[in-house]
Amino acid sequence: MPNLEHPAYPAADLLHLESLVPCRESQVSMLLSIFGERQQFSIPSIFIYGHTSSGKTYVMQTLLTTLQLPHVFVNCVEYFTSRLLLEEILLQLQSCSSEPEQTSPVHCDTLNDFVRLFKQAVASRELQDQTIYIVLDRAEQLREMEANILPAFLRLQELTDRNVTVVLLSEIVWELFRPNVGCFEPFTMYFPDYSIGHLQKILSQNHPPEYSADFYSAYINILLGVFYMVCRDLKELRHLAALNFAKYCEPVVRGEANERDTRKLWKNIEPHLKKAMQTVYLREISSSQWERLQHDGGEPGQLKGLSAHTHVELPYYSKFLLIAAYLASYNPVRTDKRFFLKHHGKIRKTNFMKKHEKTSNHLLGPKPFPLDRLLAILYSIVDNRVAPTANIFSQITSLVTLQLLSMVGQNDQLDGPRYKCTVSLDFIRAIAR
Repeated sequence: MPNLEHPAYPAADLLHLESLVPCRESQVSMLLSIFGERQQFSIPSIFIYGHTSSGKTYVMQTLLTTLQLPHVFVNCVEYFTSRLLLEEILLQLQSCSSEPEQTSPVHCDTLNDFVRLFKQAVASRELQDQTIYIVLDRAEQLREMEANILPAFLRLQELTDRNVTVVLLSEIVWELFRPNVGCFEPFTMYFPDYSIGHLQKILSQNHPPEYSADFYSAYINILLGVFYMVCRDLKELRHLAALNFAKYCEPVVRGEANERDTRKLWKNIEPHLKKAMQTVYLREISSSQWERLQHDGGEPGQLKGLSAHTHVELPYYSKFLLIAAYLASYNPVRTDKRFFLKHHGKIRKTNFMKKHEKTSNHLLGPKPFPLDRLLAILYSIVDNRVAPTANIFSQITSLVTLQLLSMVGQNDQLDGPRYKCTVSLDFIRAIAR
């Protein structure tokens, strides 16, 4: 029995739609009930949020395209200014109401111009008789535009007096959108993360035709058993599944096992999945390089120059600042005089060590340090004289922005900011070279 039912749309289209959006039937059913029939006025604005790769964009595109509803789909990252955004919406509206060859360039400088041109664009008979949907993907970018853009989109139906619904797609909650002066509250809808059962069902649909569905489903089950705790991203898991499937099939191709010998297949693929754990999300190597590594039996770390950290290009003094930060994080304060002063006086030799210093500082992790200690170490390791200018302090802020340093505590501390170095020893060695 189909899960999607609506009297305004053909049952065949709904059945096809259901097959295209597995594990999102409840969300699609909710959207259909909100949309209503084609000619009915819908809710002025809908806010859909959820984590990345939870199906928000795909479900909206599939729903509107399969049911052939007039819509405009715009990515706010691509059209990053209000003028570009408004002109793109008007341009797509023209193509909805006429032939693509008949579209003409649109110039829209203000929101008043947009409302006027919007009414002209939807004046055609086919657009007047049904709801128009404007979908704004990555809608959090609207907060960076003029203050009147977001409130205007939320009540565009009222401003234009037309049958239009604006759908905002975002990865953050509505409370981070709401302006201080107040605005029209949209209907909010949450897309939860896919569960392991949902991921199993979705990924199993992509099985190659030369293998049975049960064989590929068993492979996906093994893959999720390894990666699910560290990776819930559907796109990343689909990439990993395609990348490692050839290795999983090797015993079957060589004739050493059949499709039901799950134990042999697992023993063959297990070490390679553990290697793949090192490159989840990082994309340090391409698919062809990974396949060559699997064939040669090498380790991902054997490819030189592929680490994301080794490709970081930093200004001259930023490199010294990072080295100084690493030294300040992992060396005790009492050793600074010995390491960084040429005439530090006589050092009394003793075998006494505190109990907590018998453990390597690299195992204990980085320790916070104040700004003045960082600058003192910087002055001692740089050969020429460095003036404490605004350029140096801005480079420290840039290192924090790049997450190579992390700030500990608040900015309003009386004794100045404290930092931690967050990079590894291998990274510092590469910078030092």
